[in-house]
Amino acid sequence: MTGEQSAYPTPGTLTEEQAGRMLASMNEVIRAGEEMRRLRAEMIQVFVHLGWTQEKIARLTEMSQPAVSKQVAKHREGDAPAATGLSLSLDQHDTAWLEGRLWGLAEEIAEAVGDTARCTPYVLAVARGRKRFTPRTVDDLRRLVEEDLRRHRTELPAGYRDAYDTISRGLDLPPKTVPAPTVPPTASARRALACQVQRIRLQEPEA
Repeated sequence: MTGEQSAYPTPGTLTEEQAGRMLASMNEVIRAGEEMRRLRAEMIQVFVHLGWTQEKIARLTEMSQPAVSKQVAKHREGDAPAATGLSLSLDQHDTAWLEGRLWGLAEEIAEAVGDTARCTPYVLAVARGRKRFTPRTVDDLRRLVEEDLRRHRTELPAGYRDAYDTISRGLDLPPKTVPAPTVPPTASARRALACQVQRIRLQEPEA
């Protein structure tokens, strides 16, 4: 019994370092949840401006319709500008959109190749809120995607390489912003939109 007690310290002997690690992990999950809730709220506004009904939005977001109505009302009360002129065209060149396309490409590679893909841990980290998009992390993801495209070139469609080359050229140019007078969603929402648009395009049968 004594051996067992020494092997498993009681909470009274928890060190500050151990507690810090424990709370850091919890805080990471909480922050990721908060960020996803904010992003979902913004995406609801995007869907509203695309003409979707609140009933459809509620079904797709797995929220109650009153909860969706509350989000829409909050947006209107805040007198936030509408996302007029919102485009879902893949051919957009602002940094957030290109980063989202890269993210979508990485997700498709990870899904197609599985755990052997170098970008899979990165994709999982983004999904869990452990990675954020910064110039450094985007450069890291570009290197991982490029390596996966090289290592798995016989397994992946040629369209994946074409998409990467286009994204990479765009990211190498000076940063661009969405031109006025369009009032865009935030960078986070544009990344999320671009990620899904890119994935949809890659899933289409090649001509």
